[in-house]
Amino acid sequence: MPRKLSKPNNTLRNSSQPPPTSRRRSSSQGPGLSISGGVPLPAWLDDDSQPLPQLIVLDLDYTLWPFYSDIHIATPIRPVPSSNHATISDRNGETFALYPDVPHILHLLPQAGIKLGVASKSPVGDLCRDVLKHLRLPPAAGPQQPTDGYESASKSSRWASSGKGRKTIEVFEAGLEIYEGTKLRHFEAISRRTGVPFEEMLFFDDERPNFEVERLGVTMHLVSNGLTWTELERGIQKWRAKRGVE
Repeated sequence: MPRKLSKPNNTLRNSSQPPPTSRRRSSSQGPGLSISGGVPLPAWLDDDSQPLPQLIVLDLDYTLWPFYSDIHIATPIRPVPSSNHATISDRNGETFALYPDVPHILHLLPQAGIKLGVASKSPVGDLCRDVLKHLRLPPAAGPQQPTDGYESASKSSRWASSGKGRKTIEVFEAGLEIYEGTKLRHFEAISRRTGVPFEEMLFFDDERPNFEVERLGVTMHLVSNGLTWTELERGIQKWRAKRGVE
């Protein structure tokens, strides 16, 4: 079923006690220290007394990137050489990129011991995988000051200046579920594949109907302008609150 175009094309151009299974920062790390590469963790992630979800699952359209994959992109696509693969272009010359904070977030979370996965209703799964293969994460990307909107969009080319970086698709260790239908099905597949309990999952999505996944025990956090550091913190706080952790 075609998706109604309910959002503008904001495409970026050239541009209780936590159970023992909860993921935490390594006890060998002192407060404020980095997990790797000299990159400091945000304070709300760098607290050995606070649990973290084992798995964070992300929607794609208007969560990871600011466009509808099945509406806005005219295939074929290719990377933009001058962006060191931080941007792609389509047949019409339109350019597309991840939301500004997303590259740093995708780099940091696996370093913190959190698995990543994708749950998307996009009907163009192959295209989405191609986009994730073409878009590269900046080498040694790490957390910047939290931003909302597009004020840090121009950082993309600066981050990528030292090389092409890692393919975005490679960070999703928990796999990608990209197909139409209820996201209950997506999460059941992810749980079977990973063995991670639903209660250990945190989901970021931009559409309210997908709160249905909370029936499984998943915690969902709604985003309105893509995934940012602020929204990531709010989501983790919500997940902790559901576990009785203040």
